[in-house]
Amino acid sequence: MIMNDIAESGLMLDKGPQALLDTVVQDPTSPLTVGIAGPGGHGKTALLAELARVHRRAGITVRTAAPEPGETVDPDTLVLVDDAHLLDDARIGVLLRLVAARRHRLVVAHRPWPRPAALSELVDTLRRDGQTVLLTPFTREQTAAYLASTPELGRRDDLVDFVHTQTSGVPRDVERLVRGLAGTETLTGTVVDPPRSVVGEFGPDLDVQPAAVRRLLLAVAAGEPLPVSMLGVLLGREPAAVDELIATTRAAGLLGADGRLAPIVRRAVTTLSPTTDRTAVWRRLTELQLARGGAVLPLVRSLLAVGALGDCPASTLAAAASEALADDPAFAADLFAAATAAGRPASAQQALAAALAGNLDDALRLADRLLATALPPERCEAAVVAATALAHRGHVGRSVELYRWSGTASAVAFAVVGGLAGGDLGATAEQPAGDPASEPLTSHASAARLMANGVRESVTGAPTGALSALVQAAALLEPDGRAALLPDSPAALAALTAVHCGELEIAERVLHRALGAGVGGPLMARRHRLLQAWILMVRGETHAATERLVTVTLDGRQLESRDLLFAAAIRMGIGRRNSDLGALKRGWGQALEAVVRHPVDLFTLLPLGELAIAGARLGDLARLEPYLREGRSLLGRLGDPPLWSVPLHWSGLHAAILTGEPAVADEHVAALLAAAGHSRYAAVVAAAGESWVEVLRGVVDPARVEAAARGLHDTGLRWDGARLAGQAAIRTADRRAMTTLLECARALQGRPPSGSVGPAPTTGESTARVAGPTQQGLSDREYEVAELVLAGLTYREIGDRLFISAKTVEHHVARMRNRLNCANRTELLALLRTLVADRASDTAGQPWPQRATR
Repeated sequence: MIMNDIAESGLMLDKGPQALLDTVVQDPTSPLTVGIAGPGGHGKTALLAELARVHRRAGITVRTAAPEPGETVDPDTLVLVDDAHLLDDARIGVLLRLVAARRHRLVVAHRPWPRPAALSELVDTLRRDGQTVLLTPFTREQTAAYLASTPELGRRDDLVDFVHTQTSGVPRDVERLVRGLAGTETLTGTVVDPPRSVVGEFGPDLDVQPAAVRRLLLAVAAGEPLPVSMLGVLLGREPAAVDELIATTRAAGLLGADGRLAPIVRRAVTTLSPTTDRTAVWRRLTELQLARGGAVLPLVRSLLAVGALGDCPASTLAAAASEALADDPAFAADLFAAATAAGRPASAQQALAAALAGNLDDALRLADRLLATALPPERCEAAVVAATALAHRGHVGRSVELYRWSGTASAVAFAVVGGLAGGDLGATAEQPAGDPASEPLTSHASAARLMANGVRESVTGAPTGALSALVQAAALLEPDGRAALLPDSPAALAALTAVHCGELEIAERVLHRALGAGVGGPLMARRHRLLQAWILMVRGETHAATERLVTVTLDGRQLESRDLLFAAAIRMGIGRRNSDLGALKRGWGQALEAVVRHPVDLFTLLPLGELAIAGARLGDLARLEPYLREGRSLLGRLGDPPLWSVPLHWSGLHAAILTGEPAVADEHVAALLAAAGHSRYAAVVAAAGESWVEVLRGVVDPARVEAAARGLHDTGLRWDGARLAGQAAIRTADRRAMTTLLECARALQGRPPSGSVGPAPTTGESTARVAGPTQQGLSDREYEVAELVLAGLTYREIGDRLFISAKTVEHHVARMRNRLNCANRTELLALLRTLVADRASDTAGQPWPQRATR
């Protein structure tokens, strides 16, 4: 649309009004028969004033009132009539005669409603014998131009958007809001609400409206589009009368053509209307909406936005909470709480909302109360909520009892999962069928059954069958799983199973889909993100793992015990892979607390194993031994299922390496070899474990080591694969073998080939160092220099500490960089950090003794 700024008047005109003014300016004496139509506040009066100004400048007499019947009007006089819709039939008849005479110059402005017969005839005549100009709301460009004409505001885009959105471009409202903003003493930052003074200016506009129009405005201000039939019941009028009210309200410039209120008008209606009127209308509106089975959540959200939620009855709040449960359980929990405060008894749905939102304290409190006082159906639902909350907090036994007591198909299936997690092999005999009468076989129930079957298969069957059942269960919940209350999600268990199988890509995909679908609500979102961080950590992508871990606690809520255990293990795992001994020491206390808080179960053996390695690295493994024994006992009760026992043996092997216990390491290798036939992953880690202990004994078979390292890499253990190759490289005296293994380590780390000899700058802990200065090792003096370089001392400070010159220190550093084949200082520091950490954790600096038997 074309927009212009009439400098003297400040008008912002569209194409039609501008064309009219341009014609008048060019020839003020030309014939003029015009009808101007527009709702209130759209600039009719301002346009008439501009026409009067232009004509008076040209010396033409201007009359601004409609002639009385029988009054003679000079043909040379310009007649301007405002608010013609308020004239009686007699005066409209005079205007009709002036138009019919075709000798007078006449401009008539009117609203589109009311339209009595006489006014309709006048409008049709003006259109036929002259022209009609329609006034419309400002475009955004017009709003921007209007702001630009106000020096205090200028052309701030954020203000333009704010003003245009708040007013929907109605010129009267734009002018009010701009004037109010310009009068604000300090206008900095983002404007959120219009000034109160501006809202107050709408008071006279509302006061002059009939009572029925004000009630209509209150109904529309609730924010929910309402059918005419419902408005008729609300207002006590027939549909035709409702249509007239709507037309009257639009003509007043208070209601948009789309049937909605501009935000600033809505705020004025809700804040300036008497409280009794507002409460009466909104209460009746919610009653009607509930009676017709309509959604009340949008209405309640609208009331909350204007601070009028207290006007809602408890039944409405509870209905809105039920609607919000799937998409926004935290909001649903707040609405349920408000309903309870308004006199509605607490319900199982309220406990469910709290649990889905992750507020397990409230969920348990409500569920316990309902278990003691509610009727049987409500008690069963409360039992499920309590069982789920207890499962998240590690109370597996009590959780299983409550699930079994509840008796629904889903609950019985979850009891099977919980029983197996606690080491009860007898749970595999339970049939997760439940009572069909108490719960139809919905997608949720089917997913729970598949989940139970998957966990059962992971303990007693093949890993492929377990993974397939769990992935299928996860897929069943994806379309509508936001309100599914789960002790653990099938996606999380599928990811755990996939990690235990070395299928990290499958784990990533199933977690990504579960997060995208919001399965399990906020309660499970943390679990899914933690497992994503775990996968990144296992691959050695420690920076990405750290970033993912940060997202877990962005909402500020404390982690439940199971999530806390995983988070602690991830932090320690990242520190270990970064050779950050300081981070390991700082996090060890919190990690121990996490272990104490969550009893050992099948699904927490993975973090327990990671913490065992960290404990060994810190020389404090003994404090974890009781929990490791419990883990091994649990596996024993389940028949030592390879899917779950292999990762624990893998972790145990590395802990034994760090604590210098060759016999214990051999036991773990033997267990890995015994399980090698169970899956590809088991075979890979068995081969890698056997190769690793041989490397520690000084037996380096390059082909075998490289095959084992690449096998680890292919199953997702990329960091471990690179570390195995790198550690073998620094333990062989064969220069060609060292070169081969070094390049293998670099390739597995994603580094470019070095093209020269030197050990891989892998991170993490090794197991034993060849004593004394070797071709690829460091001398004792070089270790001393390396430790001080890593401590951040300058060459001069190091020289002072070791009683050598700074130049000698520089020569030592250059020699280490050359001998270790580091491309730059960053790479040198990374490798020195590893070697120094390795030396500190070596058992005696000597190779391990050979095994008695092979």
